[in-house]
Amino acid sequence: MKQFTYARATTPTDAASSAAAHRRTRFIAGGTNLLDLMKLEVETPEHLIDINRLGLDAIEETADGGLRIGTLVRNSDLAADPRVRERYPVLSRALLAGASGQLRNKATTGGNLLQRTRCYYFYDTAMPCNKRHPGSGCAAIGGYNRIHAIVGASDSCIATHPSDMAVAMRVLDAVIHTVAADGNVREIPIGEFYRLPGDTPQVENVLADGELITHVTLPPPPPGRQVYRKVRDRASYAFALISVAAIVNFEDGRIADARIAFGGVGPMPWRDDELERAAAGVGSDEVSLRTLAENALADARGQGHNDFKPVLARRTLGAVLVEASGRTDA
Repeated sequence: MKQFTYARATTPTDAASSAAAHRRTRFIAGGTNLLDLMKLEVETPEHLIDINRLGLDAIEETADGGLRIGTLVRNSDLAADPRVRERYPVLSRALLAGASGQLRNKATTGGNLLQRTRCYYFYDTAMPCNKRHPGSGCAAIGGYNRIHAIVGASDSCIATHPSDMAVAMRVLDAVIHTVAADGNVREIPIGEFYRLPGDTPQVENVLADGELITHVTLPPPPPGRQVYRKVRDRASYAFALISVAAIVNFEDGRIADARIAFGGVGPMPWRDDELERAAAGVGSDEVSLRTLAENALADARGQGHNDFKPVLARRTLGAVLVEASGRTDA
């Protein structure tokens, strides 16, 4: 690990202005991803700003019936909050599907949104990686790519986003709130927060230098049953090969409205808008639901070792839709 300086921020604006004033700065809260990357010298910040004492660790009701989640709220606390468990079970289930109990006790809401890809080649500093060193190439393309993207990839990067929490927040239409060095604040819908890799995969989101996430707001929960399902290589402490978050509202035996997001398929939590539109009016019987699922991710393409992913994603979605319909045999 390379040497760095360290400071403790006292206000969100101080943290943002300090970050903008120093070269190669990173905020640190739980540090569950950043410290690993620093030990491997994938991340080599010159200055760390500790934001743990900013008081951004509350979960509060909003005037419209939603929730305001501070950026420092720990994953375990968010998953266990009674309001989240009752009104946003898709979020609680996604959080509990992520990492280990020890990691959830340290990981934070803001850090989870910003965690880096688990691409093998990103972590191996002996290999080329456009996300780690722009212009160096992508060893995953033509390499071992079992966990890599099937949608949203580019000729520069085929890495996936690893967060379970963000997939659930995508179907909940979360809004990310930030403060910049000059004190200006922004509200960024999560659907506009992440960027596709294109030819600049090192730029993963729309945050400006030094811009700090202060909290996330959730609108009132939409009607419908909420389901989160994750498929992984072992029963615990593994990142998703495929995950599906869904909120499906059935009326008179048919889907009235469906929200569907996938994890493990692309560089960001992935909504399939065309599929959601096609879902309206589909019957709640198992055959109709599984037939709908077969139309998901129409543009998905494997990279070789991950050619199984489009099939796995559709089968997982089929099980999720059947579960959302109220059947217990999905």
